[in-house]
Amino acid sequence: MDTLVALGVGSAYLYSIFSGSGHYYETAAVLITFILLGKYLEARALGKSSQAIKNLISLAARTARVVRETKEIEIPVEEVLAGDVVIVRPGEKIPADGQVIEGHSSVDESMITGESFPVEKIKDSKVIGATINKSGSFKFLVSKVGRDTFLSQMVRLVEEAQGSKAPIQELADKVAAYFVPAVLAVGFLTFSVWLLSGAGMDFALRNLVSVLIIACPCALGLATPTAVMVATTIAARHGILFKNARSLELACKVNTIVFDKTGTLTKGKPRVTDIYFLPGKTEEEVLRFAAIAEKHSEHPLAEAIIFAAQNANLEIPEPVGFNSLTGKGVIARFNNEIIVLGTRKLFSEKKIDISPVEEKLMELENQGKTAVIVAYKEEVFGVIAAADTLKSSAGPAVEALVKMGKQVYMITGDNAKTARVIAGQLAVSNVLSEVLPQDKSAKISQLREAGSIVAMVGDGINDAPALAQADVGLAIGGGTDVALESADVVLVKDDLRDVATAMDLSRYALKKIKQNLFWAFAYNVIAIPLAAGALYPFFKFSLNPMVAGLAMAFSSVSVVSNSLLMSRYKKPDDR
Repeated sequence: MDTLVALGVGSAYLYSIFSGSGHYYETAAVLITFILLGKYLEARALGKSSQAIKNLISLAARTARVVRETKEIEIPVEEVLAGDVVIVRPGEKIPADGQVIEGHSSVDESMITGESFPVEKIKDSKVIGATINKSGSFKFLVSKVGRDTFLSQMVRLVEEAQGSKAPIQELADKVAAYFVPAVLAVGFLTFSVWLLSGAGMDFALRNLVSVLIIACPCALGLATPTAVMVATTIAARHGILFKNARSLELACKVNTIVFDKTGTLTKGKPRVTDIYFLPGKTEEEVLRFAAIAEKHSEHPLAEAIIFAAQNANLEIPEPVGFNSLTGKGVIARFNNEIIVLGTRKLFSEKKIDISPVEEKLMELENQGKTAVIVAYKEEVFGVIAAADTLKSSAGPAVEALVKMGKQVYMITGDNAKTARVIAGQLAVSNVLSEVLPQDKSAKISQLREAGSIVAMVGDGINDAPALAQADVGLAIGGGTDVALESADVVLVKDDLRDVATAMDLSRYALKKIKQNLFWAFAYNVIAIPLAAGALYPFFKFSLNPMVAGLAMAFSSVSVVSNSLLMSRYKKPDDR
């Protein structure tokens, strides 16, 4: 870009020196003035676009009240260490990330998530550094400090996204590679034609300088990055983190969205709803054997079974052996006998007859519940069923995506009947059931091979391979390191409606980029012939180099201003 400016201004200045007339000294000075004015206005406009990120950085707490050696002391936040216990009083900023260990309160997390309502915090709740404590006081155990905090990661992701290139920018880059040599050729052709036509050195030089100055492709170079910068800043304000410009551009082109069920569409915390036992057995036996088998499992269903057993005041002895079979169930050894808990597939493999509970199993599955069979000494004792409730945002999110013309899928390890019931509650007609976690990425690949542009929405932990395999991976409630690594887009809030917002914002950003590129190209198509003196033979009009400099400066400012108009963006459900 600077090549054309340097040649234009340099030509005017050198001609003034060598001709001795000084005619173009003021032209060179005014051109530089206009160009610097344009750069200044650009810088101010770009500064506004990243102000939200600067505000985020400034929100960090300055001090923290920690408990050390049974004493409360106030220290600079830089001295807080992971493992410290911090006391937060009403109205104070939370100095680091951590987990509440005592007390309760409500916390304003709007600066991080965009959520306007305070979030209740009780024991074991996670808290985020830089958020503001409202009503109560509490103690929390620090887990992350400094560059590892979620705020720091958020700022870093947005800065990286703003510095990355969108695929559409490749068009501008390719054009720019040929544009400058082409303009140089047009400029010197203009100079030669007017000189040979007898118009004189002054007129020929003036048109040469006008062409070189007005054609500076600053607007072309700013068209994409300014829109990306503004869009990613707006997204961050709404709790949506695009990791790169590629995902920002591609999100709106997605035509197929695959939602993981457990922990994404549902709350991921099922509760035991039914305990069925065969004649001669007891409810306590079924629940106790299931709890023993699941004692060392981290599956949400295991947590539900353990919770139910503890509520029933049952003793849960340690199993001698434990083997988790992903997607099938668990096998554990107790009193030198085997406990088997799991699906039909597992019992079929173990050749254990489940016909006595088959009817009850089907009944529970038809109700949309996750049911598992319990056997001890290779004898079926009964069935335990649990249900997971849908998130309140799941229905509106699916509805919004369908209105946008997207195909919505649900993927789950549940059996087909249970999956269909849950999908029916959301009006999702495309269901991928009985899919093992390690096979989710293969299902995403199949959809892509069929010609779909696929987005995967998951919790960022067990869905990591599928998130990485999708064209665009979106991690819900992405406070985990795995989510930040595997997903292209991190949705900070646990609100599924943000999936539609991310795609709508992507569409809006791409629209602005195309507008910017159009005006940048159109400007040069119109301006270069005008500067070359194309109208002079007909209207005796030629462009003064100073006017050309002013036009060039404001073409850049107009592109930046168009990008800044994106700040008026409103989410689909706020319009």
